[in-house]
Amino acid sequence: MHENQKQVEKLKKVEMFKVDHKQYTKDNLKVEFTAETLEKVRKIIGRYPSDRSKSALLPVLHIAQEELGGYLSVDVMDYVASILEIQPIEVYEVASFYTQFYLEKTGRYVIEVCHTGPCVICGGEKISEYLQKKLNILPGQTTTDGLFTLREVECLGACGYAPAMQINTEFYEHLTEGKTDEIIERLRKCTNINKPEGSRWTDKFF
Repeated sequence: MHENQKQVEKLKKVEMFKVDHKQYTKDNLKVEFTAETLEKVRKIIGRYPSDRSKSALLPVLHIAQEELGGYLSVDVMDYVASILEIQPIEVYEVASFYTQFYLEKTGRYVIEVCHTGPCVICGGEKISEYLQKKLNILPGQTTTDGLFTLREVECLGACGYAPAMQINTEFYEHLTEGKTDEIIERLRKCTNINKPEGSRWTDKFF
């Protein structure tokens, strides 16, 4: 077999094992922090030894997700890798491990309802079912207006205040159907309002 034929066969084998996954889809879009945000990110990185810049990965990912589209696309993760001077795979493996990071586009508000033991006993499943009917979506889906994404998650660490849910960075406890209605309607009214000062991730790390 000629050398070029060997290369063709090798490429065919590689193609057989090609992974069709969101984490491998690159849009080649230019993404970057604003000058103000980049300055804050540099300060976070500066808290660690120069050869340990990866230590800043979690806070930088939180900031990137909030300010660069609401989720971590491959382009965003590659950008974070370049800032921290680490390999992209080092960002992918962390972003895909923690449920607080989203690899797909989500709604403006990500509703995470706890469905572990204490919350279930106190009505967590009923709250989830109520939200599904109210928003007309199933867990993992986003409303047609792009406002809400519903997820069922493991323990939120609020067992004494069950049933509980987390929406973005805020916790809501002792939930009832009435209280859930109030929360959803309040969020609908705040759709065009920017987050209050001090509540953004760029504020939380200082």
